[in-house]
Amino acid sequence: MAETEADAAAPAPAPGRLRNAFGGVLCAFTLILIGVLAFSIRLFSVIKYESVIHEFDPYFNYRVTQFLSKNGIYEFWNWFDDRTWYPLGRVIGGTVYPGLTLTAGSIWWLVNALNIPLSVETVCVFTAPIFSAFASWATYLLTKEAKGTGAGLMAAAILGMVPSYISRSVAGSYDNEAVAIFALVFTFYLYVKTLNTGSLFYATLNALSYFYMVCSWGGYTFIINLIPMHVLLCIVTGRYSSRLYIAYAPLVILGTLLAALVPVVGFNAVLTSEHFASFLVFIILHVVAFVSYIKGLLTPRLFKMAMTLVITVGMAVCFAVVAILVALVASSPTKGWSGRSLSLLDPTYASKYIPIIASVSEHQPPTWPSYFMDINVLAFLVPAGIISCFLPLSDASSFMVLYLVTAVYFSGVMVRLMLVLAPAACILSGIALSSAFDVLTRSMKFQLSKLFDDGSAISGNGSTEGSSASTVNTNSSKSGFYVVHCVWAAAEAYSAPSIVLTSRSREGLHVFDDFREAYAWLSHNTDVDDKVASWWDYGYQTTAMANRTVIVDNNTWNNTHIATVGTAMSSPEKAAWEIFYSLDVKYVLVVFGGLVGYPSDDINKFLWMVRIGGGEFPHIKEPDYLRDGQYRVDAQATPTMLNCLMYKLCYYRFVETDGKGFDRVRGYEIGKKHFKLTHFEEVFTTHHWMVRIYKLKPQKNRVRAKLRKLKSGSKSSSTLAAGRKKNPWQ
Repeated sequence: MAETEADAAAPAPAPGRLRNAFGGVLCAFTLILIGVLAFSIRLFSVIKYESVIHEFDPYFNYRVTQFLSKNGIYEFWNWFDDRTWYPLGRVIGGTVYPGLTLTAGSIWWLVNALNIPLSVETVCVFTAPIFSAFASWATYLLTKEAKGTGAGLMAAAILGMVPSYISRSVAGSYDNEAVAIFALVFTFYLYVKTLNTGSLFYATLNALSYFYMVCSWGGYTFIINLIPMHVLLCIVTGRYSSRLYIAYAPLVILGTLLAALVPVVGFNAVLTSEHFASFLVFIILHVVAFVSYIKGLLTPRLFKMAMTLVITVGMAVCFAVVAILVALVASSPTKGWSGRSLSLLDPTYASKYIPIIASVSEHQPPTWPSYFMDINVLAFLVPAGIISCFLPLSDASSFMVLYLVTAVYFSGVMVRLMLVLAPAACILSGIALSSAFDVLTRSMKFQLSKLFDDGSAISGNGSTEGSSASTVNTNSSKSGFYVVHCVWAAAEAYSAPSIVLTSRSREGLHVFDDFREAYAWLSHNTDVDDKVASWWDYGYQTTAMANRTVIVDNNTWNNTHIATVGTAMSSPEKAAWEIFYSLDVKYVLVVFGGLVGYPSDDINKFLWMVRIGGGEFPHIKEPDYLRDGQYRVDAQATPTMLNCLMYKLCYYRFVETDGKGFDRVRGYEIGKKHFKLTHFEEVFTTHHWMVRIYKLKPQKNRVRAKLRKLKSGSKSSSTLAAGRKKNPWQ
C-alpha cells in the first residue's frame, strides 16, 4: 500500500518542474532580447552619422589602444609619449587606467584570431554598446539577489535604455565609463551574492571584479567606501553574521593588494584618505567577530570580563591607528584627499582652490531638468522602490537603499556622477514596478477565483476591476512614455559626435565638420615635429588626429603648464608671442563659434583661462577683463580684453564676414573690428570659421636690431638693460 502511494505521488512535481524549466527558458530569452535592445539603441550615432570616435578623452584612449595593438603589452607599460605636454612628456603606462584599453585590445586580438578582419577603430566604437548589454545582465543578477527574477528583468530592461547611461555608452563613446559601469554593478552583485551565500568562491570573484574596476576607472573609490558603509550599517543594526565577514574581509585584503598592482594607483591604495574608511571598518569587523566568537565559548561572567578587556585593548588600538592616520594625513595640505574627492565632499572647494577642476562642464552640479532628462519617470518610481525594499528588509535590500542615497548625493554635486545614479535608480524602479505588478496579478487571480466560484459576484467587482484596469493603464502609460523618451534621447540628444556637428534650418540639415578639416590641414601642411598650442580641451584630438605635439591636453595633471597657456592667451600679442616662442610653439589653434552660433568656443571658456592663469601668475587679474563685473566683448569691453591674444585670434578679420562683426553666440557686435596682427599670421580658417590656426612669425633679425640700437647711443644701452631684466612669463 505504501509503495502504491509513493508511486502515485512521484509524478506530482512534474508540472512544477516543467513550469520552472519553461520559466528559465523564457527568462534567458528575455535577457537576450534586453541585451540586443541595450546594444541596438546605442547605434543611432553610427546610423545617422558614421563610425567615428566621439568627444575628446576617447581619442586619447583610441590612440593608446592603437599603440597597444601594434607594439604589445610590454611596450605599452613602458611607453613614454613625447608628443604630449611638451617639453615634459608623459609616461603613459603609469598614468592611465588600463582597463578599457586592455579590454578593447583583447577583443581586437580575439576577433582577429578568429579571422574576423576588424580594425582597432571599429572595436573601439562598439566596445561601449557591447558592455552596456553586459551591464544590463549584471543589473539583472544584482536585483535578482535582492528581490527576485521579476524585479531583475524589469531593472535590466530599464537600465538598457536609461538616457543617463546612454549618454556615456553610445557607439563611439570610447571612454572609461564604457566598461566601468558594468564592473561597478557586477562588483556589487558579487558582494551581495557573497552576503547571501557566505561563499568564499564568490568573495574571491568579488575581489577580482573590484580589481577590474580599479583598472577601469577612478570611480572605484565609490565602491571601496560604499561597501564599508553597508558593513558598518549591518553591524550597528545588529545584523552581523559570518556571511558578512566573508563578504568583506577578503575584499579588503585581496582587493587592496590587487589595486596596488595598478601603476596609476600603486601605494595610494593604502596611503590616501579615500581608502581609510575601508581599513577602519575592517578593524571594527574583526573586533565584532572576535567578540561574537568568544561569546559562545565563555560563561556570561567571564564574557563580561573579557568584554572589558577587549574594549580597553580595542580602544587603545583604535587610538593608535587614528593617531597614525592623523600623522599621515596632517603632512598633506589636502589632508590626504585628492582634489576631485574634496570637490565631492565640499562642492565649493574646486571653485575656490582648483579652477582647473571647476572649469570642466561635467564637474558642475546638475540642474533639476537634468534629472528628468537623464532618468525621466524613474524619479517618481524610486520612492516606491525604497518602500518595497523595506518589505521585508534584508541585507541585500538595505544595500540597494544605501547605494541609492549615496548616489543621489554625489549626482547632486557633479553632473558626471548621474552615471553612477542610473543603475541605482533603475534597480529601485524595477523593484517598484515588479512589486506593483505582483500585487496586481495576485489581485486579479483572487478576483477571477471569486468570479468562477460565485457568479453573483460579477456586479460587486466592477469597482475593483476598474481600479485594476486603471493601474494597468497607468503603469503602461508610464512605461510607454519612458520608452519614447529613451529612444528620442538616444537618437537625437546623445547620438551626435562632438567632432561632427549638425544643425537644422528651413534649408535642411547642415553638417559642420570643421574640427576634422582643421586637424587634416595640420597633418598635411605642417612638419611632424611642429608644436601646436591650444587650450587643453583639444589636446587629445590634436595628438590623435593631426599627429602633432601639443603643449597641454585633457589629462590636466600639471596645473602650472596649463596656467602658462592660459596666461599666454590672456596676454597682449607681444607678451603671448614671447611665451609661446619660449615653449618652441609653431602654431596656435583656437575654436571660435561666433559665426555659426557654436557656444562651446574659446571665447566662452576664456574666463577660465584667466582664472587658471592668474592662479599661477598673479599679474593676470580677472577684474581687468570685466566691465562692472560683466564679461563683454562688445564696445563696452575693457582695453585688457580687447587687446589680449584670445580676442585677436578669434575676431581677426571677423568683420569681413558680414560687415558688422556680429557675434551670434554673445548676441552683439564686437568692440574692436579693424586691427592687424604683428607677431602671428593666419594660415588656415575652416569653412565655418569654427577652427582658426595661426603661425608664430619668426623673430626679427637680431643683427639689424643691434645696429639700430648702437646708433641710438646711451638710450639703447638702457633699453638693453631693461630687456635683460624682462621676464616673458610675467
